[in-house]
Amino acid sequence: MALLDYQMLRLIWWALLGVLLIGFALTDGFDLGTAALLPFVARTDTERRMVINAIGPTWEGNQVWFILGGGAIFAAWPFVYAVSFSGFYLAMFLVLASLILRPVGFKYRSKRPDPAWRSRWDWALFVGGFVPALVFGVAVGNVLQGAPFRLDSDLRSFYDGSFLGLFTPLTLLCGLLSVAMLVLHGSAWIAMKVEHGPVVDRARLYGTLAGLGSLLFFAVGGVMMAKGHYGYHIVTAADPYAPSNPLRTTSVAAAGAWLDNYGLHPWMLLAPVLGFLGTAVALVGIRTRVESAAFAGSSIAATGIIATVGLSMFPYILPSSIDPSSSLTVWNASSSEKTLGIMVFVTVVFLPIVLAYTAWAYRVMFGRVTSELAASHPDFY
Repeated sequence: MALLDYQMLRLIWWALLGVLLIGFALTDGFDLGTAALLPFVARTDTERRMVINAIGPTWEGNQVWFILGGGAIFAAWPFVYAVSFSGFYLAMFLVLASLILRPVGFKYRSKRPDPAWRSRWDWALFVGGFVPALVFGVAVGNVLQGAPFRLDSDLRSFYDGSFLGLFTPLTLLCGLLSVAMLVLHGSAWIAMKVEHGPVVDRARLYGTLAGLGSLLFFAVGGVMMAKGHYGYHIVTAADPYAPSNPLRTTSVAAAGAWLDNYGLHPWMLLAPVLGFLGTAVALVGIRTRVESAAFAGSSIAATGIIATVGLSMFPYILPSSIDPSSSLTVWNASSSEKTLGIMVFVTVVFLPIVLAYTAWAYRVMFGRVTSELAASHPDFY
């Protein structure tokens, strides 16, 4: 049996999808969190310019992780891409519209000295940070509870949901968890990148509140998974080597099924442990003013929380709430074996280059943003 057979390729791309989502949360996540905090931690024009320029050199490159994630879904999991991007169209449009505000806000905010002009763009940057963080969490909540879609015998997808139907107690909880997680990450970044003073003190306060919120929302989410009617089981033998066809897998809804993997594979418990432990480390780092520990902790927390979702659902990627047998899994919704193999080769060649360049860019642009630099540097926003 070949080392990279169809089963292994599917597992690799399931893992890589998780890596891309985590990469997006760790990099662009602190950009979103910083933007969401902008109107609250910075009160004067100089303070706001310091916060903006704390993410100014890196936000554009960080956003590439979002594009890579969408591209990976399109290429490796075409069924998932087709169903999710069409079913969640309005939500995706809301995210994209919010993200479009970011570059416009960065470029135009300081074009005029008018305080009202700058204040409006500051709030636009807030929207560009808060709304995507919230919607991404709501989207994850909808994946956990199942999306209202079905496939016919020709594999055409039909989405029977509505925009307002995206908002349920579980999805709103996931949205709040996402916001709290990324605000914690953003506050840790501000504390590490902005000169010590009132901005950092306010960021620590909001970071503390966000960290406590993360612990609460993550714990409540776990209780809801255990007590609520969430989760799915495959009741027929899944062939990991067979060609993709979602209709060849029979699934049923099963209360508490998202916790079953932890009993079958106890090592997966590491993910939720990291979610709680990382948040605790971030809180300790914030309160003791150890900025590196706070940022490391918030990074570990984001990794653990996102990994918890993926590991809990495995092998499901997008279950259906109205027709469980239309659910999309690792084994029935991937591209062909040849396509996945070519993509692995491309990834092995180019991903190290991307990571090396990213590390170099962060090294070059490392350092605190000071009020003096914000007031005098010609290249600052």
